[in-house]
Amino acid sequence: MDPNHYRFRGTWRLAAPAPDVYSALEDVRSYPLWWPEVLEVRQTGEESGDLVVRALLPYRLVIRLETRRRDPAAGVLEAAMRGDLTGWSRFTVTSDGPGSRVLFEEDTRPGKPLLRRLALPLHPLFRANHAVMMRRGRRGLAAHLGSGGGPAKR
Repeated sequence: MDPNHYRFRGTWRLAAPAPDVYSALEDVRSYPLWWPEVLEVRQTGEESGDLVVRALLPYRLVIRLETRRRDPAAGVLEAAMRGDLTGWSRFTVTSDGPGSRVLFEEDTRPGKPLLRRLALPLHPLFRANHAVMMRRGRRGLAAHLGSGGGPAKR
């Protein structure tokens, strides 16, 4: 097992219709309005930007995202990641009855030297930190969509 290689996969079930969920996820600049761990989004190009994130552990990550796939018909949003994390992440949004299902997948490695050095002893904490961030992201998105798209309460 390589302690510097992380594969994450999770499912969000939301009451909002799939097209609304896809639109909200596609609008990365709005993430700080509803996702508490996303502190800032800086657009760096037509299809790229920097996300500044911080969850429970006392460090910030700056992740450069570059769109690799944007396919509304298939419900797929995929981005390459560089910077403090390298790899890729993908949201796949599908209809699920009157609501939607979001499959999140990520394959990543830390780009930050300190995170690579701490990978073996802190691997479980890094995974838990990510789980908290994703749980709060799902809750924030549900609130955002449930309030007609306005900012979620934190």
